[in-house]
Amino acid sequence: MNDLKNKKMEPTKTSVLRQLATLQNMSLDQLREKWLDLYGTEPPQYKKQFLVKRLAHRIQELFYGGLSEQAKSHLKKVAETDPVATVIRKIPEERKSQEAILPGTRFVRIWNEQRYEVIARESGFEYDGRIFRSLSAIAREITGTRWNGKIFFGLKNSHRKKEGGPNA
Repeated sequence: MNDLKNKKMEPTKTSVLRQLATLQNMSLDQLREKWLDLYGTEPPQYKKQFLVKRLAHRIQELFYGGLSEQAKSHLKKVAETDPVATVIRKIPEERKSQEAILPGTRFVRIWNEQRYEVIARESGFEYDGRIFRSLSAIAREITGTRWNGKIFFGLKNSHRKKEGGPNA
């Protein structure tokens, strides 16, 4: 009887393994289509490897089941004590703008083949164990020249659009 049960389970488990292996050989367009099938939403505009990992997780989640409610509750509790994990509080309307940078936001920049990481804090920006008042100060620290910090970390384009349209 156990052998019969195992034989019924094997094709399905093999199917999951086959799907995971197939992901590696799919094109970016095929991965995006698969995302739409499995998540029911438009895929994010990320690189192929990100989509492969997330789709592999989703395939296994659908077959084996997701996290238990107890595990979700535990993760939420742990995240509450980690300022980088989540920002739970509501943001006042006056701070809601494209310029607002929330505490816990991470900025990563590759400069001269070296990786630099900055974390936004309540009191400024943390880089290399120190707090800086601005991203520009950190960009200056990294490059040795004056930079607009938002441009250096990719938050803003390097050229401004003219106010009032093309003829302004």
